[in-house]
Amino acid sequence: VQLQASGGGLVQAGGSLRLSCVASGTIVSVNIMGWYRQAPGKQRELVASIHMNGEANYADSVKGRFTISRDNAKNAVYLQMNSLKPEDTAVYYCKSRRYLDYWGQGTLVTVSS
Repeated sequence: VQLQASGGGLVQAGGSLRLSCVASGTIVSVNIMGWYRQAPGKQRELVASIHMNGEANYADSVKGRFTISRDNAKNAVYLQMNSLKPEDTAVYYCKSRRYLDYWGQGTLVTVSS
């Protein structure tokens, strides 16, 4: 299983970014797919997840600003991030879970104030 994350970058506060995670070796629709982030000096935390039935869950800190979605045809999961804040700065990872957990390589998001 490989997860290729992309879409990170530098953005000003209030801006938007869309992260992508393309999977190979597995099918996203039969996994719980999640986006996590890890800021410098902090533990990795769950940002959003989407379950096989399409149900999405979000960390309180991103509710109303971030949206996770899935494109079964492209075997990909996305994280639309709006109204970004400096505290959203982190390396963002996608993860798949079915019987085992697999992680992507991470993509850096930097939000300047």
